[in-house]
Amino acid sequence: MDNLTHTLVGLMLSRCGLDRGEKGTAAVMMLAANAPDIDAYPFFTDQLDYLEIHRGYTHAFAFTPLVALLPLAIVAAFTKKRPSVYLWFISMLSILSHLVLDWTNVYGIRMLLPFSDRWLRADITNVVDPVIWLILISCVAIPAVLGLVSSEIGARKSSGVKRAWAWIAMIALLSYEGIRWNSHQKVVDHLNALLWMDQPAEAVYAFPDNFGTLRWRAVIEGEDFVYELPAEFSGDFAMRDAHLEYKIGHAPTVDAARTTRTFKVVESFNQVPFWRISPLVDETRVDLLDLRFGSVTAGGAFTATALVEPDGRIKDVGFGFRR
Repeated sequence: MDNLTHTLVGLMLSRCGLDRGEKGTAAVMMLAANAPDIDAYPFFTDQLDYLEIHRGYTHAFAFTPLVALLPLAIVAAFTKKRPSVYLWFISMLSILSHLVLDWTNVYGIRMLLPFSDRWLRADITNVVDPVIWLILISCVAIPAVLGLVSSEIGARKSSGVKRAWAWIAMIALLSYEGIRWNSHQKVVDHLNALLWMDQPAEAVYAFPDNFGTLRWRAVIEGEDFVYELPAEFSGDFAMRDAHLEYKIGHAPTVDAARTTRTFKVVESFNQVPFWRISPLVDETRVDLLDLRFGSVTAGGAFTATALVEPDGRIKDVGFGFRR
């Protein structure tokens, strides 16, 4: 998820009763909720390095105790106080919240490293979800406003108000994720039960369509075809809205593109690949799309592109995060 979501979840967790009055608890939990993203440092220097590294070892369960030391070191540097074992424990807990949230979205996470580099994902949220923002920001703002009103009328302050709203935030967040999980499962189960081109689907995916809604963009893969179509919360859909695209077979231009570092990195990241070949005047354009982040009709982010000359030489190669 985005870092605003991680930060606010860390704050809510500390307010749920984990602070125990110990100085620096909230700071540790908010820092720890973002700590795994220290692997995003190559983003501004080399985007392919970023794609290789991000959501890797710092996002793995096995390295959580080690990553949890970083927030403690930062807080200790400012407070000049030796961190307790309890702060280390809640730092790990906050990091685990980061891993779970990242697992829920379409980008995925390699949380089983170093034992497995498999990408795991639930596909139930986008990386940025305005509904989650609304839940968390509201549960920070409301007790803050109530505290200002109480101070104006001279009422006694109560830390129980913040704690109550923190629990409301956690319950609302879990409920929202549960609704999305249920909707996603209905869509996948419904589409899996059907025949496509007179054959069962090899794979069915449902990706969040728009921010904060319960519409899904379904992708159905067969042996030599891909269907894309919108689906509703209930799993209903209309075939008139479906788009059919046939996969390409073996192509020398694809083999040539695959020899480049760009395509090797993108292909290892890409979990729902779609290859497209477009003949041009003097060369052939090869695109590798990731259907988690785009479509066969409109293109999408995380796309690798190569221009291949007739003799198989690569004239140009590129990669982009955006469409």
